[in-house]
Amino acid sequence: MTRREWIAAAVAAPLGATVGDVPDLAALLGPAPESLRLAIEQYGANSEALRRRYPLGLSARRWDRLRTFDRGWRTAIERIPFDKLTAAGKIEWVLFRNHLDYAVHMATVRERRNAEIASLLPFLDDLLRLEEARRNLEWSEPQQAAALLDRADKRMAELQRQAPEAKPAIAVRAAQATKDLRAALRDWFGFFNGYDPVFTWWIRDPYTRLDKSLAGYGTFLREKVAGIKDRDTIAGDPVGREALVRDLAFEMIPYTPEELIEVARREFAWCDAEMLKASRELGFGEEWKKALEHVKTLGVGPGKQPELIRMLAQEAVDFLEKHSLITIPPLARETWRMRMMTPEQQRINPFFTGGETISVSYPAESMTHEQKMMSMRGNNVHFSRATVFHEVIPGHHLQQFMNARNRPYRSLFRSPFWTEGWALYWEMLLWDMRFHASPADRVGALFWRMHRCARIIFSLSYHMEKMTAAEAVDFLVERVGHERENAAGEVRRSVEDNGYSPLYQCAYMLGALQFRALHRELVGSRKITARQFHDAVLREHAMPVEMVRAAVTGRAPGKDFRPEWRFYEI
Repeated sequence: MTRREWIAAAVAAPLGATVGDVPDLAALLGPAPESLRLAIEQYGANSEALRRRYPLGLSARRWDRLRTFDRGWRTAIERIPFDKLTAAGKIEWVLFRNHLDYAVHMATVRERRNAEIASLLPFLDDLLRLEEARRNLEWSEPQQAAALLDRADKRMAELQRQAPEAKPAIAVRAAQATKDLRAALRDWFGFFNGYDPVFTWWIRDPYTRLDKSLAGYGTFLREKVAGIKDRDTIAGDPVGREALVRDLAFEMIPYTPEELIEVARREFAWCDAEMLKASRELGFGEEWKKALEHVKTLGVGPGKQPELIRMLAQEAVDFLEKHSLITIPPLARETWRMRMMTPEQQRINPFFTGGETISVSYPAESMTHEQKMMSMRGNNVHFSRATVFHEVIPGHHLQQFMNARNRPYRSLFRSPFWTEGWALYWEMLLWDMRFHASPADRVGALFWRMHRCARIIFSLSYHMEKMTAAEAVDFLVERVGHERENAAGEVRRSVEDNGYSPLYQCAYMLGALQFRALHRELVGSRKITARQFHDAVLREHAMPVEMVRAAVTGRAPGKDFRPEWRFYEI
C-alpha cells in the first residue's frame, strides 16, 4: 500500500475501527511509521479507561479483563513491520512489548496475591460482586443482598473465635483488604441509600453492622494474626528472589540480585575511604561517625529552612550554568515551588521529595521533642546541600518539565532507574567537579552516597528474606549513621505496600551508575559535550537507561532484544 492509498483508506475507515480491544494498527500507523506514538497513545487511553471501569484491585474480574486486553495488544504489535520502523520506532516497539509482557505477568501476580488472603476473607468475592453488579448497571435484589451481608458478618465473628493462623505479611495484606472492601461497599450502599426506599429498608441495618465488623476484623488481623501492636511497627511483604529477577529483566538490568549487592558493597568501600578523608580534615581522625554527628548539628532554626532551600537551589543552578552542563529553560527556572511536608508524610519519607514542588522536611510544632531533633539533624545544611539540586534543577523538576514537552507519550515506559538514577547521577557528577568544596559538605554528600548503597543491600536482602525490617533499620543506623526514626521511615518506604516497587530503592544508585557509564562512553571519549549529552537524555523522555543508550548512541535494538549492557564491572 502506498502512502496515498493509506491516507485514502484511513479517511474512509470508521473512526476507532478495532479488532477486539485493539485499533486497526495498520490503518492507524500507516505503511512506514516513524514512531509508534499513535498506537501508544491509543493503548494508554484505553488502558486507563478499563482501569477506571474495573477499579477494584481485589477483584479477579479486573485482572482477567486487563490481562485479556494486554494480550490482545501484544499480539497486535507483532504484526507491525519492525524492519520498516525508524530507530526511534524500533526503540518504542521494544519498550511497548516489554511493557505488555510485564503487564500480563503482573495481572497474574495480583490474582495470586489476592488468592493468598482468601482463607482469611472467605466472604470477599461475594461482597465484591454487589459493587461489581452496580458498576455493570445491574441491581441486586435487596432482601438477598441483606442476607449476604448478614452471613458475612456472622462469618467474621466465627473466624475471630477460631483464631486463624497466617504469615504476618499475608495477614497484613488481608487487613488492608478489609479497608478496600469497606470502601467498595460504601460506594455500593451510597448509590442506592435514600434513593430506593426498599433498598434502605432491607440494607441499612446489616450494612451498618458489617461495616463496623470489617473495621474490627481488620484490627484483629493486624494485631492478633500478624502480631503488629502499634502503628510504628514496620509491616513488610517480601516478594522473593524470583520476583526480583523478573522485575530486573523488565527494567533491563542484566544482573542478578546478588551481583547488585556486590556492586553496592564496592561503592560502599569507596564511600568509606572518602568519608575518612573528610573526617580527618574536620579533625575527627578515623572516627568518621563523630564527624557525621558534628555535621548533623549544623542546621538552621525554626522557620529558616525554606530560605536555606531557595539559596541552595540557586547555588546549584549557578554552578550548572558556569560550567555549561545543561540547558535550563527560563520557564523551568521560574515555575518550581515549595511546600512543607506534614508530620505524617515524614513518617514514610523523612527527607525532601521534589519535582515542580519540592516538599521540605523539617520539624512541625506538633512533633515530640525527640522527633523534632531527629528531623533537624537529618535535614541539616550539609545534607540538604547535597539533595536540593537532586529534587529541583537539574533533578526531578527539570526532568518533569522536559518530559511534559518531549515525547510525553513515552511516559508509559517510565522507570525509577531513569527518574531517580538521573537525579543521583548529578550528585556523582557534581562531586567529581568539586562542587562540595568543604569537608562538611563532602560528609553531607557522602552520607547520601552511603545511604543509596545501603538501600540496595537492605532492600534486596529483605525481599529475598535474608534480612528483617528491624535488621534493616539497625543496618542504616550503624552502617550509614541514620537517626533511628529516619531509618525506620526509609525501611517502611522500601518494604511496605505503599506504591513503591521492590526495586525502587535500588534504582537510585544503579540508575546513576548507568548514566555515569554512558557519560564516560560519550563525553569521556569527547564524542559530544556534557551539555549535548544531558540535553539529549532529557529529549528522549523517561525509560530504562539501556534504551536511552540506544537512542543517544544511534544503535537501534533488534526485534529479539534482551538486556545485555554490563555497565559496571564486578
